[in-house]
Amino acid sequence: MNESVALPLGVSAIEALLPHRYPFLLVDRVVAIEAGRLIRAEKCVSFNEPFFQGHFPGHPVMPGVLVVEAMAQAGGLLSQLSLPPEQARARRRFYLVRIDKARFSRMVVPGDRLELEVMLKRNIRRMALYAGTARVDGQEVACAELLCAEGGG
Repeated sequence: MNESVALPLGVSAIEALLPHRYPFLLVDRVVAIEAGRLIRAEKCVSFNEPFFQGHFPGHPVMPGVLVVEAMAQAGGLLSQLSLPPEQARARRRFYLVRIDKARFSRMVVPGDRLELEVMLKRNIRRMALYAGTARVDGQEVACAELLCAEGGG
């Protein structure tokens, strides 16, 4: 890992590491990292999120698939931030190819701060297997195993 990375990382630094942009960038901040092992990140869920307009009118709930996507993006950040300094500038792009053992325990609503914790379980050639947990106020709201594969483009 590039030791000059100062935490917390904000949106500008995250945009330099991930290809995602508004409205699909779902990580606002990286608060902790153990290179090659674990990342903790956050998403502040605002009522102004575009998905709340239709999911659901009068009862806004963050779609579970977007909670899973936020965990996958945090995993991508873990992989990027774990690169040795000589590879750090090479922007790698990972695609979510499999989701296993997904569970949703509670709804995520406007005003919540989604706490993302993603652990790298193993690297398999050009793929990474992560175990992710999302919490709000320390209580688990979702978890899943995520397989991401490095792709071109």
